[in-house]
Amino acid sequence: MNYHNITKDDMLNGDGLRVALWVSGCEHDCPGCHNAIAQDPEGGLPFDDTAKAEIFAQLEKDYISGITFTGGDPLYETNRPVIAALIAEIRQLFPEKTIWLYTGANWEEVYRHEMLRQVDVLIDGEFIEAEKDTKLFWKGSANQRVIDVRRTLADPDPANPILYCGSNLPPHRH
Repeated sequence: MNYHNITKDDMLNGDGLRVALWVSGCEHDCPGCHNAIAQDPEGGLPFDDTAKAEIFAQLEKDYISGITFTGGDPLYETNRPVIAALIAEIRQLFPEKTIWLYTGANWEEVYRHEMLRQVDVLIDGEFIEAEKDTKLFWKGSANQRVIDVRRTLADPDPANPILYCGSNLPPHRH
């Protein structure tokens, strides 16, 4: 797996102050994509132990709320094994940190992926330029959903996602 950037003290890609891993590889090719350079799975740098150590050093800080996986698409086929292993290790070493994940896929297509059981919030859906809204929290277009993964998977109908509204607000159905 390759990546383009590790953002420290990120305030835009999830609730709280976060570290964000911007992975390479995406098959959605959304017109108007804010990070089109990350669509090529061969672009960027190889994700290695140095990059992993950089992420873990950030997660050790008390003021960092968690990690956000973005890109590209963390659920791009060749990214999944590395992302799944990284999520499992982060959950084990930093159980108090939240894990957010952005994907261009829809929840209904991916909610059965085992790795998502370790994710707190998933932002789904392709970016649609005609629905772009810079006033939205944590997403770029109105069609995308910010899903409370843990509550949704605990629900009798996990195919019907419960939306995440912020750490101080109750969840609700989409």
